[in-house]
Amino acid sequence: MSGRSATPTGAITPPGERSIATPAARTEAASKLYGRAGSTVTALNEVTVAFERGRFSAIMGPSGSGKSTLLHCLAGLETLTSGRAFIGDTDLSELSDHELTLLRRDRVGFVFQSFNLIPTQTAAENITLQRRLGRHPVDQPWFDTVTESLGLRERLDHRPIELSGGEQQRVAVARALVNQPDIIFADEPTGNLDSRSGSEVLGFLRRAVDEFAQTVVMVTHDPNAAAHADRIVFLADGRVVDEMTAPTAERVLDRLKRFSD
Repeated sequence: MSGRSATPTGAITPPGERSIATPAARTEAASKLYGRAGSTVTALNEVTVAFERGRFSAIMGPSGSGKSTLLHCLAGLETLTSGRAFIGDTDLSELSDHELTLLRRDRVGFVFQSFNLIPTQTAAENITLQRRLGRHPVDQPWFDTVTESLGLRERLDHRPIELSGGEQQRVAVARALVNQPDIIFADEPTGNLDSRSGSEVLGFLRRAVDEFAQTVVMVTHDPNAAAHADRIVFLADGRVVDEMTAPTAERVLDRLKRFSD
């Protein structure tokens, strides 16, 4: 099935109407500082990077390199100290808090390590949460396609406590896909999963790109996870220091070893 994206009004935008030339997300000279004068920590240092539509990208680097900060600033979860971040052509710095909330709800999908499911709601209710919050109708055929692809059809009436960790993360992936976003951000999505469940979730994210024309940007420390991506951006000390296309786990591991040399 070809990919579709949800506009802020809930209407479906055909793929042909989306600008392929415009990156799904990008930053220009993005810097993020924490703390106060005299005791600041530079998490991002003049980062300029773009993530193409319809690709699976990974962000990697040693602890403290700024990879999660970059993801959060791209997603509008944190504000930059200086520079700019864009979702498509939208400059996040020009949006009010309310407009940012609407953008995250209607145009961005999230998959995080901690699942972030509502414990009192069923899997089906968690999956459709963003659509319901925006008072947008749920596209039932698309819902059926997503939940069938993720193997959730028999688990839709179960609450998170009744699901395994892998199933909970599949619900989180389904929630991101059902809203048909411009881009999906995944922050260590396999961090709380065993190797088998983690491989399944990564396989579903890969399929979301290949079969549904989605765009995925994932932060990970795991070379095996990163090997599912089309491209890896490496950060160190808040800067982009390298890139890799068509990665393998062996090539990624070799590159990461250089950070400790």
